[in-house]
Amino acid sequence: MGRRTLLRAAALGPLGAALAGCASPFAGVALRIATGSRQGVYFALGSALAGAWRDELGLAVPPEVIGTAGSAENMDRLAAGSADVVFSQVDVAAERLTRVGAGDPGAPRALARVYDDVLHLVVPAGSPIVAVPDLRGRRVSVGEAGSGVIVVSERVLGAAGLTFADLQAERLGLVDSVEAVAQGRIDAFFWSGGLPTPAVAGLAERMPIRLVDLAEGGVLAALRDRYPVYAPGTVPARGYAQLAEPVTTLLGRNFLLVRAGMPDDLAAGLVEVLFQEREGLAAVTASALTIDLRAAIGTQPVALHPGALRYYREERG
Repeated sequence: MGRRTLLRAAALGPLGAALAGCASPFAGVALRIATGSRQGVYFALGSALAGAWRDELGLAVPPEVIGTAGSAENMDRLAAGSADVVFSQVDVAAERLTRVGAGDPGAPRALARVYDDVLHLVVPAGSPIVAVPDLRGRRVSVGEAGSGVIVVSERVLGAAGLTFADLQAERLGLVDSVEAVAQGRIDAFFWSGGLPTPAVAGLAERMPIRLVDLAEGGVLAALRDRYPVYAPGTVPARGYAQLAEPVTTLLGRNFLLVRAGMPDDLAAGLVEVLFQEREGLAAVTASALTIDLRAAIGTQPVALHPGALRYYREERG
């Protein structure tokens, strides 16, 4: 456990006595972490954080890492109290924020912006699909129900003047989407995740693939006019095997969220360990390399949890 967390906990009256007996003040905390697909970055990073929080905060019970469909399910779990820490894309979190009242202890609050998702529109390398409008009539996985992918895919299609009804839309998770493309059962799939996403990297090793450039046809510009929470981004050449040229896409911030009612000291401890263990997290997933103290506070429109805010203020002096 970090020195600051220990000293803060020691000032908590009865909890200080627990520390004197070498017990962590957080020993009785049982955390449930809602992540995403087991082949995605959320699950990898959530699993690594679970181990770090267990060890550094002295949790008697290892945190439970829950595989989910993604952001939308995670936000449902947070609201229902069936998860304590969740990952979410900014677009889903922003929409859910409108459903809660001021002062609601179940309202989402941010611990940190952790990394940015990269939208992937994956097709076989020889596909005639070169722009989003080319998806009309095609067999396309638009994301699993309950995921953040299905939210952003619908918005991207809308920016191109399409709806799900204009496609042969299938609602598949990441693993099933990868297998469906590999077997020729679908023509394309949407995915929003860290770069590289292991399942997509694995597909690129199995067969030549290509990412569709979202700048084609003005789709990215139209999307950002409607939804300014997204930013333009680039997948670099060789970001995946077979990817010969950089591809323009969109980025969506990813947040680590908790309920507003989480005790401040626990929230501060979670954030402290996040930064203390960055190198170890990066050894598990390269997306953790972008965890940065200055960028972490960029969680608008979701407010930082007071415990997280206190940590950042202390770190910045």
